[in-house]
Amino acid sequence: MFEAHFQTFEDPETGVALTARLSAFREELTRRRLTGFVVPRADQQQNEYVPPSDERLAWLTGFTGSAGLAIVLAQDAAIFVDGRYTLQAARQVDTKAWSVEPLVEPPPETWLTQHLKDGDRIGFDPWLHTTAVAERLAAACTKAGAELVAVESNPLDAVWTERPQPPIAPVSIHGAELSGESEADKLGRIRQEVERLGVEALVLSDSHNVAWTFNIRGADVAHTPLPLSYALVPKSGRPTIFIDHRKLSNLTRDHLEQSADVQEPDALTARLTGLAQSGAAIALDSATAADALTRLIQNAGGKPVRSADPVSLLKAAKNATEIEGMRRAHRRDAVALARFLAFIDREAPKGTLTEIDAVEALETFRRDSGALKDVSFPTIAGTGPNGAIVHYRVSRKSNRRIMRGDLLLIDSGAQYQDGTTDVTRTIAIGQPTDEMRDRFTRVLRGHLAIARAVFPDGTTGAQLDSFARQFLWQAGLDFEHGTGHGVGSYLSVHEGPARISKLGTTPLKRGMILSNEPGYYKTDAYGIRIENLELVVAKDIAGAEKPMNGFEALTFAPIDRRLIDVAMLSGEERAWLDAYHAEVNAAVRGALDEADQRWLDQATAPL
Repeated sequence: MFEAHFQTFEDPETGVALTARLSAFREELTRRRLTGFVVPRADQQQNEYVPPSDERLAWLTGFTGSAGLAIVLAQDAAIFVDGRYTLQAARQVDTKAWSVEPLVEPPPETWLTQHLKDGDRIGFDPWLHTTAVAERLAAACTKAGAELVAVESNPLDAVWTERPQPPIAPVSIHGAELSGESEADKLGRIRQEVERLGVEALVLSDSHNVAWTFNIRGADVAHTPLPLSYALVPKSGRPTIFIDHRKLSNLTRDHLEQSADVQEPDALTARLTGLAQSGAAIALDSATAADALTRLIQNAGGKPVRSADPVSLLKAAKNATEIEGMRRAHRRDAVALARFLAFIDREAPKGTLTEIDAVEALETFRRDSGALKDVSFPTIAGTGPNGAIVHYRVSRKSNRRIMRGDLLLIDSGAQYQDGTTDVTRTIAIGQPTDEMRDRFTRVLRGHLAIARAVFPDGTTGAQLDSFARQFLWQAGLDFEHGTGHGVGSYLSVHEGPARISKLGTTPLKRGMILSNEPGYYKTDAYGIRIENLELVVAKDIAGAEKPMNGFEALTFAPIDRRLIDVAMLSGEERAWLDAYHAEVNAAVRGALDEADQRWLDQATAPL
């Protein structure tokens, strides 16, 4: 009945089958007079999703998570992952060959120092690490009397004989009707930032920022419409975009050449060298610029200036056209969500559906809109104990049947040309327990505290984060992830620099779009998360002494009333939820068939 076009469920090669690759890699390191090597999960631009040609960590170890690092020494090998992936890594790698270690506390550098010997030579690919990471690795090596060696070519690529070719997906124009601002206007604003930084030029190493600046999109990586590329924006004169010419049609080339010179990616090295030879200060993005760029500028006599890429902040505050596009995309998405939730309510209690069935059904309902370009990330559909794994991704092997008494947690999103969506709902299959309802209501109250928050202009995400946790804290509970992340406009579903988290130091500005997704996870039992996307908007308050902001919910999907302990809610919380459900009903009812309308009326009825 349903099928997924943008997601697969096959189990990757894992464990012992890959150990021969580790042996071959060690032989190559010996040939190059290296005693070890650092293998990050990264491409040249630190993208969240990397093309198949850059999945070196997965090829070598079997670990397929989106964050991780491996260190291979002559005798020891370790893979470092954060808390989201500890269980997954232990399942996917051969634990006789690899030890699974924490990525954050203590950091990999601690392990490295403990395992190195005096005189060791540890290799790293400077195109795959930022300078900050390279500096930490170098310090760890020095502490142990070892040396960190920047390699000219990656030794892993020498043994990965069937490595895929780099992507050359066609570039498309993201026209003014979608972008809302011309390239010339954007470049004018960026030049002001270059001036403010006091540099001769700014390197755009983040492909998202290149795509936004020049109003283009592509398909070089999964789930994010990116054309992999670089750009150089000088203080004055024409910028240059560095992109594989095979991606460009005559139309897209003409579009780019109206505002920039267009060159092949390998021309970036010569261009930066020439600029640096004059002693120029050149700005690099500390989050995405490869250490190779820093070295190149330094070696040519220039001054690399590492800072936050100012384009990230410009891009984060959406303009009126982008906001209208996001509203349209979310209303379109809401119809698919309502059809899906009605389907789950009808079919799941029968005990015949699996997690994969749920993923395929939701993607199919979204494709029925005729506007779906991709999912914005692989759908998380965890039932029962799988719901407690925060970044669970179902495979044929882990696929679980959805049973009565389960909670089904489904976190999904879509890429439409006019906007990017991300939404999580937790659904009761059959009768929930009192504990489930208590935990769900605490999470809901935290969600509502963010949704209803009013805060002064300049407030950071860190200042709001505890709003979402307060009701869980009262019961001695918490969740281990941030409350919310920024979201792009037909770009990455995880967009910086703003976020609602303990680490969110960027002030929230009007036009920013963030997720609001508190949760609770009971290991081996169930998971709960409620997520809407929120737009930062002005709030008019009589007598206010400073500009005030709040949130407008962009997501329209019923929140499961069966899981709410209404007695725990305040009058204001009930009124907000009833008003929200009335909006959901008004937004989608007309696009549903009669059976789904009946379901929606019940799902959005006042509490």
